Amino acid sequence: MAPENPGPADPARSLALLWRTSGPSGRRGRQGIDVEDIVRAAVDLADTEGLAALSMRRVAHQLGVGTMSLYTYVPGKDELVEAMVDAVYGELDLTAPAPGGWRRHLEAVARRNWELYQRHGWLAQVATGRAVLGPHAIAKYDHELRALDGIGLTDVEMDAVLTLVLGHVRTAARAAWEAARTEHRSGMSDEQWWAAHAPHLTRVLDPDRFPVAARVGAAAGTAHRAPHDPAHDFEFGLLRVLDGIEALVRTRTVDPGATTPR
Repeated sequence: MAPENPGPADPARSLALLWRTSGPSGRRGRQGIDVEDIVRAAVDLADTEGLAALSMRRVAHQLGVGTMSLYTYVPGKDELVEAMVDAVYGELDLTAPAPGGWRRHLEAVARRNWELYQRHGWLAQVATGRAVLGPHAIAKYDHELRALDGIGLTDVEMDAVLTLVLGHVRTAARAAWEAARTEHRSGMSDEQWWAAHAPHLTRVLDPDRFPVAARVGAAAGTAHRAPHDPAHDFEFGLLRVLDGIEALVRTRTVDPGATTPR
């Protein structure tokens, strides 16, 4: 059996896979499958069982073909994951930027990405050290940058601002995924876990020794009925991130008399 990723990735073949520009990727083989079938089966598997369950063997089993037949279309697991990411990016609504200026647009971008993570929890597990260079990923990047164009930021700052927003979404989404995984593994929700532990913690925690932790922890526990709430963390953090970006944009506004950054 071939290894999941036999040797260093071939950039030309990786991009040909993502863009479906050459080779057998765009046509069905003798076993009646093509790249779209493979990617769709892989996404379905990851949606159901998580990224850790993904392998070329499991995907082949889903499709009812031999594992080696997949390598005709996909070089290895890493390239398959890239194709999966690009495919689900194609689900995003890339219509015109939301009305109301750059801030409203960035907020909409964040919420659409958050919703995508909720549909595909495995996305939060994918390594993000290197960008996916597929057509849907490029279209997503172009769309998400548009409302930042012409508001006084440099091109590098525009990229950094978008990276900051999407990084916040990913962090919150990963926390939500980890909470869901812990609940599944333990059979106990965060709310149930907190209800079981909070009374015992109250008995052992000395508020005179830890006054701030006792007060704030109790307030947060009461508010969330859990140690924390990933959805609340997402909402709170998003607003703070946007506030910080707005402070930067205000320093770059061309018209100093404007009340709202352009």
